[in-house]
Amino acid sequence: VFSLDMFGFISLGGRTCLGRGEVGAVSTGRRTRTSVACKTRRGLPVVSVASKTANDAGEKVDLLSTFAKSPPFTLEDVRRAIPAHCWQKSATRSVAYLLRDVVIVAALAAAAAAVNNPLAWVAYALAQGTMFWGLFVVGHDAGHGSFSTSKVLNSVMGHLSHASILVPFHGWRISHRDHHANHGHIENDESWYPYAKSDYDKMKLTHKLFRFELPFALFGYPIYLFKRTPMKSGSHFLPSSPLFRDSEARDVLTSTGSLLAMLAVLGAVGAKIGAAALLKLYFAPLIVFWVWLAVVTYLHHTDPSCPFYRDGDWSYLRGGLSTTDRDYGPLLNELTHSIGTHVVHHLFPQIPHYHLEEANAAIRPVLGEYYREPKRSGLLPLHLVSDLRRSFRECRFVKDSGSVLFYEN
Repeated sequence: VFSLDMFGFISLGGRTCLGRGEVGAVSTGRRTRTSVACKTRRGLPVVSVASKTANDAGEKVDLLSTFAKSPPFTLEDVRRAIPAHCWQKSATRSVAYLLRDVVIVAALAAAAAAVNNPLAWVAYALAQGTMFWGLFVVGHDAGHGSFSTSKVLNSVMGHLSHASILVPFHGWRISHRDHHANHGHIENDESWYPYAKSDYDKMKLTHKLFRFELPFALFGYPIYLFKRTPMKSGSHFLPSSPLFRDSEARDVLTSTGSLLAMLAVLGAVGAKIGAAALLKLYFAPLIVFWVWLAVVTYLHHTDPSCPFYRDGDWSYLRGGLSTTDRDYGPLLNELTHSIGTHVVHHLFPQIPHYHLEEANAAIRPVLGEYYREPKRSGLLPLHLVSDLRRSFRECRFVKDSGSVLFYEN
């Protein structure tokens, strides 16, 4: 299952286990409970997640107790449900998606420059920042090896898409590999993992602001690239970082060099068109992209219903099931390459994005109550604003003891 990723998205390194453990101590807290109502869609059981207080009555299925138990199916059971063609990667198709994104980026810039009024520039920043997020997802897929079967092509396209938005391709790829290898593990996960109550209490104020408080947490991505998350150390730009092995030094330096080259290009463009124009054309959308990146990654891994595990009860399967799908609406789902279809992606990141929806539909009968149906969006995912605020309010820390835990506040 795991050998299909040409970049080795999983690094066991003695830190992960792929078996299923028994249920250990469970903590659900007292403030809130996430409950679900069961309904059917096309004959399949569907779970709709809704945040409820602990006093809500009615016939509800307790999602917390569900995820406190080991799944009655294996990772291989899930894999076998996916049609064979969903694993097939097309370099032509992937390049076509990238070219589409580049054309839209160029068209948006040309249109904004032609109109050239304040309202147009605001709309441009929002739209172009979203397209930058789409470019990021292209590089993300290249990092997983789902862009094509060619390691060279994946590396080239990953660098082009990521360097253009000032992301170090290999540096990010390696830390993201560790995230996938340890998703849902309280100590070993790499991004948006929970902190034990004792660590939360002694955290510096600045660290709390950029990890737990809106709007500061939405602008923390550059800090993460330079310093990682609170209570961890390392830079995505330096091969000496504890993130990397000695054998990965050349890759890290290559990606850091690609960012320096991009900065040189931006400097030359700024000298030609002026700093103000460069700010409007590039850096305003870049900041919107940072916000998108924070919002999307946070929502996929943070919710009162998301379980987290310590050694003994963690497994790769249970960690993958702890993530959540989100619906961004038909337009944004298309422009961001189905990144909202996240559970099946976390379990099998080598599946190309254009097969994720079909693969997701195929595994849902196997997952049953372990799959949480996302709330469907209109044209714009405005419903996610309340979800974001609720999660930042309710998801603060986990207990110091226990091996199957849920967020508390």
